[in-house]
Amino acid sequence: MQTLDLIVFIVYMGGISLFGASFYSKDKSSDTFTLGNSNFPTWVVTMSIFATFVSSISFLGLPGNAYQTNWNAFVFSLSLPIASIMAVQFFVPLYRKLNSPSAYAYMETKFGLWARVYVSACYLLTQMMRIGTILYLLALPVNALFGWDILTIIALTGLVVMGYSLLGGIQAVMWTDAIQGIVLIGGALVCLLYIFFSMPEGPGQVFTVALENDKFSLGSFGSSLSESTFWVVLIYGIFINLQNYGIDQNYVQRYMASRSEAEAKRSAFWGGMLYVPVSMLFFLIGTALFSYYSVFPNSLPAELHDVTKSDRVFPFFIVKVLPPGLTGLLIASIFAAGMSTISTSINSSSTVVLVDYYQRFSKTKLTEKQSMRVLYLTTFIISILGIGIAFAMINVKSALDAWWKLASVFSGGMLGLFLLGAFVEKVNRKGAIVGMVLGVLLILWMSLSPIFWTEGTLSVYASPFHAYLAIVFGTLVLFITGFLATVLFSRKSTD
Repeated sequence: MQTLDLIVFIVYMGGISLFGASFYSKDKSSDTFTLGNSNFPTWVVTMSIFATFVSSISFLGLPGNAYQTNWNAFVFSLSLPIASIMAVQFFVPLYRKLNSPSAYAYMETKFGLWARVYVSACYLLTQMMRIGTILYLLALPVNALFGWDILTIIALTGLVVMGYSLLGGIQAVMWTDAIQGIVLIGGALVCLLYIFFSMPEGPGQVFTVALENDKFSLGSFGSSLSESTFWVVLIYGIFINLQNYGIDQNYVQRYMASRSEAEAKRSAFWGGMLYVPVSMLFFLIGTALFSYYSVFPNSLPAELHDVTKSDRVFPFFIVKVLPPGLTGLLIASIFAAGMSTISTSINSSSTVVLVDYYQRFSKTKLTEKQSMRVLYLTTFIISILGIGIAFAMINVKSALDAWWKLASVFSGGMLGLFLLGAFVEKVNRKGAIVGMVLGVLLILWMSLSPIFWTEGTLSVYASPFHAYLAIVFGTLVLFITGFLATVLFSRKSTD
């Protein structure tokens, strides 16, 4: 069994690596490395945006979350249509008009250099955490199948992705994204069908057991702001996805890589919308696994009955239940999801370092050779840092919850600053700075106080709100403060 699966896995890894590396050229320019000369077909950009949404966080985290609880986290996906429409109407035209490889050049035009540096730094921190989380999740099924050391798997995977990202630039990233997006959808569908037809009473038993245990619940519809209710997750999803579409370099770089504004709009809309049914597929896998192991409880090791180990149930099923060859295909699908996102994060981060730091602060114009040297070196450094962070993720309780909380902390007011610049014509920069400071302090308090102040006399200082709302309140505080400061100072100037 392991031999056949190993062959499938190695063939996939080798094939996708060679395909990505085939885009290497000695004469590659920085524009080719970062934007591919803006000459990608619409379907490739669409699948690349979709693959950026999907990662091993989705492929393993979402089924694990559904297995452990219910479909409350699926509400996050329901917010995507709102963000997709906003992207088509506002964000794509804005960045196509600006015509910069970096999403953060816009921040300087509205607020000054400090905003560009601050937001780009927040982005780089977020991407390194994302790379680390995904590398960790990718190691789980391979460790379960072959028994290889998790640290070794993380290191090898990170180096492979770094290799073809470094050699092929965004051309390798986006074309492999397109292929990997197709592979991961196919693998997930095959797995779900296998679970359905493995039930003693047929596919309907999956739904019968799940309904008896309220596994399809979208969460409470109450008004509590301290729990993960339907409304809390929906609002969180709207803000996070607006941030993705509005100021995330991963997405903005794809707007600019499209051949025209019309094609960029189509790719932005359908790339996001495709994630909704695919995320539903992942949640259904998690629910089906719950039903399966409710019927066959002795098939699951005692340690995996612990809800804190829910991220490991799906990898266990892949390794122990799926037939030879199919196991290798599913692991290849998981790697397809993770590798596409990692390569995207690496390429976009190296672009930010080049455009927002080296080119911006260089007193002389960089030559193409110097620019490429910066891109190559940055690609290497970010990959190594991501591998190090993955090592630190090994003992987390839930990779999905950990990623969502960390994303709120490191995003640190990025969205509020962007919305303030996009929807307020003339912004008072001092007010924006005050708003940013207040917003970031609020985000830090809401995200970190449950960790440090849950017990003892200091518990009175803990945030009463759910951690998902950190980015929501932080964004609102920044936007409202900056807006009021602008109105106030404008009136004084008029007087």
